[in-house]
Amino acid sequence: MLTRRRWYLLMNGLVAGWLVAAGVIVFVHRFIASGTWLMVHLLLLGAVTTAILIWSQHFADSLLRRPAPGGRVFHGIRLLGHTVGAVLVVVGIVTGWWPLVLAGGSLVGVVVLAHATSLSLQMRGRLPARFAPLVRFYIAAAVFLVVGVTLGIIMANTTLPAAVHDRLFPAHIGFNLLGWVGVTVVGTFILLWPTVLGARASDATNGTARSALVLMCGGVLLYGAFCLADLRAGIAAAMVVYVAGIVIVLVEATAQARKATRSSFAAWSLAAAMVWFVVSSLGLGILVATAPTWAVADDRLAWLVGPLAVGFAAQILLGALSYLLPVVLGGGPEAARRSAIELNRGGMFRAVVLNLGIVIYLLPTSSLVRVVMSFLVFAVLVSFLPLAVRAVLATRKAPSGADAMVRTDAPSTAPKRHSGSLVVAAGALILAMTLGVTLDPAATGLSIGVPTGGVAATGQTTTVKMVMKDMRFSPSTVRVPIGNKLVIKVTNIDNQIHDLTLATGVTSGRLSPGKSATVDAGVIGTNIDGWCSVAGHRLLGMVMNIVATGGPASADASKAKGSGSNGGHKMANMPGMGGTADGPSAAKDIDLQKSPGKGFVARDATLLPATSATVHKLTLTVSDVQRAVAPGIIQDLWTYNGTAPGPTLHGKVGDIFDVTLVNDGNMSHSIDFHAGTLSPNVPMRELAPGKSLEYKFTATRSGIWLYHCATMPMSLHIANGMYGAVIIDPPDLTPVSKEFVLVQGEYYLGAQKAIADYSRVQTEMPDLVTFNGYANQYRYDPITVKAGEKVRIWVMDAGPNRPSSFHIVGGQFDTVFFEGDYLLRNGGSTGTGGSQTLALQPAQGGFVELTFPEPGDYSFISHIMSDAEKGASGIIHVTR
Repeated sequence: MLTRRRWYLLMNGLVAGWLVAAGVIVFVHRFIASGTWLMVHLLLLGAVTTAILIWSQHFADSLLRRPAPGGRVFHGIRLLGHTVGAVLVVVGIVTGWWPLVLAGGSLVGVVVLAHATSLSLQMRGRLPARFAPLVRFYIAAAVFLVVGVTLGIIMANTTLPAAVHDRLFPAHIGFNLLGWVGVTVVGTFILLWPTVLGARASDATNGTARSALVLMCGGVLLYGAFCLADLRAGIAAAMVVYVAGIVIVLVEATAQARKATRSSFAAWSLAAAMVWFVVSSLGLGILVATAPTWAVADDRLAWLVGPLAVGFAAQILLGALSYLLPVVLGGGPEAARRSAIELNRGGMFRAVVLNLGIVIYLLPTSSLVRVVMSFLVFAVLVSFLPLAVRAVLATRKAPSGADAMVRTDAPSTAPKRHSGSLVVAAGALILAMTLGVTLDPAATGLSIGVPTGGVAATGQTTTVKMVMKDMRFSPSTVRVPIGNKLVIKVTNIDNQIHDLTLATGVTSGRLSPGKSATVDAGVIGTNIDGWCSVAGHRLLGMVMNIVATGGPASADASKAKGSGSNGGHKMANMPGMGGTADGPSAAKDIDLQKSPGKGFVARDATLLPATSATVHKLTLTVSDVQRAVAPGIIQDLWTYNGTAPGPTLHGKVGDIFDVTLVNDGNMSHSIDFHAGTLSPNVPMRELAPGKSLEYKFTATRSGIWLYHCATMPMSLHIANGMYGAVIIDPPDLTPVSKEFVLVQGEYYLGAQKAIADYSRVQTEMPDLVTFNGYANQYRYDPITVKAGEKVRIWVMDAGPNRPSSFHIVGGQFDTVFFEGDYLLRNGGSTGTGGSQTLALQPAQGGFVELTFPEPGDYSFISHIMSDAEKGASGIIHVTR
């Protein structure tokens, strides 16, 4: 039989396991599908929910002074059931298999209902203890989790309309975080807080608890009802009711803190977590209530991941465990004292870094500052695990029996100085920020200051409010008296990411939709150009000018670093636009006679048969990757699933394609499937970095269809790799020996390892034209077939600009399928007819069929010969 100590070590080992899994995902989430979902749910559904199931039963046993029905055996079964259910949910989401999500979520719901039932049975009859009514918090919270889990199961079903999904998402968060986690935490906090402080709970505590429970439960129910009823306007009021329940608890907790006899990491963490909880709850209500649509509300809620998941949930978990573990490990007062010392090591440092780190992360700093800060906060969180191991080991080393009575667990009343810890914490935060700024100085606005042109500062400040919308700055011209300091408060109200970059190097940093920044342009002594530096936006006209007024022009715009007198259309100074900022264009290095190197393997052009499945579920992840596009030529491509072109989708008429698009790039992207017919404004919307959306369509017509990024400038996004093909077989398609797919694309080369040159895209004169993304790749690694085999070759012209005339030297097509119909089939009406080319404009496609009569090497090309000479050629090697 397990001892009490071993029981709690084993059960809390489950919590540690979930935390470790979440930690692994933190490092790899950008490289896997559903990475952000996994981070949040491994923490909340895994670690936090497991801890609640363990410790709510522990407190119920203590408060009610009677064991739960079934004792530890039934409790262990519940914990095992929850673990299995949570794992099934995780696997189901990652694999996209909804039956697993249904099974796992249902199991979690059954476990939680059993937990609530057990607590209710345990409460039957007289409540013998003073604070026994607090158990009602745990029962109410369990009911909320059942509702939240049910909503989660429904949301995971791919057949759910996007509009319904968007409305259920905030409700799912409300029932799970506010109901399950929040109500449980507040009920526990009422008793745990004075215990941690060594203070005494007042006689009014039960009355406070009763009021808090009513307000919080009422707030959750109102919030959920307003979400489900599509009434965003009432959500703010619901959250006021909910937060009022927390506040009355915190008022009493503040009074108890004044009487505290000790402090510790546990106390600091509990206090900070409750503050984050109030802030996050109010933020949740405001963000959802003020959103114009549910989809926008869902996007806004990403801001709350840090405060809710880390500031509140993770911190309350670690704070509570830091106090509770020494209590349940046993071994006597000396053992408890030693384990508490271990868990309190660096307590002030950890508390300060964790909480200020979250604050800095939420500020409008550069992305690299946030990345570095998030890793620092994560390191502080993970440090609990080795400290917990040290605490367990410390209890084993503690003396027992008579020797244990020599020491005491009474806390010292002498005040402890934390100045050293505070200095070290401040140093760590400053170092992290400095590292982030060093890696990305321009994004923080710490670049070279604005030249004053020798004018004297007036001491006055001109402040201008500016918005970004429809690929424009408004106002686009800012007039400033010479000598005045200029401050621009810029807000992005467009549907994609922008920035404001001045010719002096000062920048706002990248701003997602709805975000704002303050740009300190310094003292103005000359005219200065400004623009959006996101690829292609400047050339589309997203420019502005600062005009110095009130005196003779001290200098023209050309004197400012990188400025152009043509209103910002001078492209040579833009990274990836004219080649000069990142180096000369890679076009000078093109040598298509050069070998790509030993071991080169061409992209497999084979088209596998369409599966029997009628629903095709997949994830397309946008990522920025550096890929070779010709021997010695490397470009920074924007890709779907890491390749250009993206993966080929293959199905039949009537099939459903359920695509999850995840943007792991560094700017806004989108996707447009020509194979589907549906209103484009929602599924084809701009997707900010870190966001995802579901795109579902039914293939109603056959052919080969283009998919591509539809974000402006669209030509640049396509030219930089964001395209692919969807093949829908005609119902009467005849069998062939082999099928291949070739997607023609164009490269307008920027500098080596840079993005495409947008000014070159506009000339419609590509540097390279390729089949399947690499110039002449099938000359270096030919496609192989056998003589006499019937071969079908699907061809798509992705553009963005050039037509194609597909031809096989030495071959004749007996069948040609173009844009949904046969131009020629099995020799046509004469039976002897043939075709020599398949002519395509950009975004057109079809297939050709032929049989190679004898062995040899047959070149295939675009018969627009200059394009063939730029890489649109390959070889089909025919064997016996």
